[in-house]
Amino acid sequence: MRRAWAGFAAAAALTLSCSGQAADAPEEYPTDEITVIVPYTAGGPTDLAARTMGAHLEKALGQPVIVENLPGAAGSVAMNEFVASEPDGHTLTLVAAPSTVVTPMIQDVPYDANSFVTIGVITEMPSVLAVGRDSGFADAAAFFDAARQRPGELTVGTPGATTSQAIELRRLANEYGVQVTVVPFNGNAELIQAVLGGTVDAVLVNVSQDIRAQIDAGDFRALAISPAERVDYLPDTPTLAELGFPELTYSTSLFGFGAPAGTPPEIVSRLEQAMREGLEDPAVRQQLDEAYVPDEFIGAAEFRERLDEIVTVYGPVAQELRGG
Repeated sequence: MRRAWAGFAAAAALTLSCSGQAADAPEEYPTDEITVIVPYTAGGPTDLAARTMGAHLEKALGQPVIVENLPGAAGSVAMNEFVASEPDGHTLTLVAAPSTVVTPMIQDVPYDANSFVTIGVITEMPSVLAVGRDSGFADAAAFFDAARQRPGELTVGTPGATTSQAIELRRLANEYGVQVTVVPFNGNAELIQAVLGGTVDAVLVNVSQDIRAQIDAGDFRALAISPAERVDYLPDTPTLAELGFPELTYSTSLFGFGAPAGTPPEIVSRLEQAMREGLEDPAVRQQLDEAYVPDEFIGAAEFRERLDEIVTVYGPVAQELRGG
């Protein structure tokens, strides 16, 4: 009887192998804890996004999810660690677009946009052009008129020299002839103090919770916002496209998960589905802040399309920055 069963099992295995169903299938996933590498310090909005989704994946997949913060060098410290990991779905990274794909276009790092596969977007955070409450610029039109009349005199703070906000301001000059001076800072805390202290004329920065708090308190005045359409939480703030800059829509940051290139598609699909289910959970959406969760889930394919578009649009400016 055992011999008959063994023969049947061998024949079944041969059939599956020939059909390609079992030979290439990954073993049961996940088989160990999952590490999510975050290229930012703990406590910020990106860290919150990673930890919230990580907690959901832990419940959905039945294995511990550990968030490891590795800030530094415009995200390259974390990405260097990430791309060296095994493509088995047990090491993920928080992909912050555009910075994750822009950094390798400007700096010499051992990775690029093809070093990882996209899984899905967790949150989407636009940029806002804002001034202090005592600013003489009543609205965006006044600000841009002054910038045209006094090229390079107005200063705009950004959260870094090679961020999407800094690149958009360079595109503002290249494509629309409106030149301002970019003043990079190390994070939002410095930016907030710079505006409140009058060190810069304006800032272009992600509308994270801390920036929204300044706007809600009346300490900041929002002049323009980056998406193609207005957002619900700043309904009276016009878009840059409305103000005559239709191409300046790329500084809206996407925060999502990626896996090393070569990760089996079956694993990527399982992670993608788990993320989709998480973002359908009202409790998860509330923890992330409903304002930043996309109305429709942005999965692996659309996430990759968005990154590829950023690489294409930002490529010429990145080459300028790389050369000088």
